[in-house]
Amino acid sequence: MSVEIITKEDLQLFRRQLLEDLQQLLSKKQHAPTQRQILKSAEVRRLLKIAPATLQTLRLNGTLPFTKIGGTLYYRYEDIEKLLHQNSSHHPKQGL
Repeated sequence: MSVEIITKEDLQLFRRQLLEDLQQLLSKKQHAPTQRQILKSAEVRRLLKIAPATLQTLRLNGTLPFTKIGGTLYYRYEDIEKLLHQNSSHHPKQGL
C-alpha cells in the first residue's frame, strides 16, 4: 500500500485549477443562448412582430417549417433564425 502526502502547495494548485474551471463553466453558461428551442405561434408572432395572418402565410407557402401536435403549432427557434438570416439584405448607400 502506497501513501501519498499532500502538501499545502498541492492544495493551493488544486484550488487555483478548480477556480479556473468554475470560471470557464460560468463564462460559457453566461454566453449560452437562453432562448427556448421550441416556440408556439404566439411566441413566434411576438418575436417577429407579425400578425397571425402573416405567420399563417409563412406556414402555407413553406417559408417557415412547423409541427402540429393536437391543435397546437410549434416552431423551431433554429428555423426562425434561418428565415431571418436568409431574408436579411445589405442595401448599398443610395444618393451618394
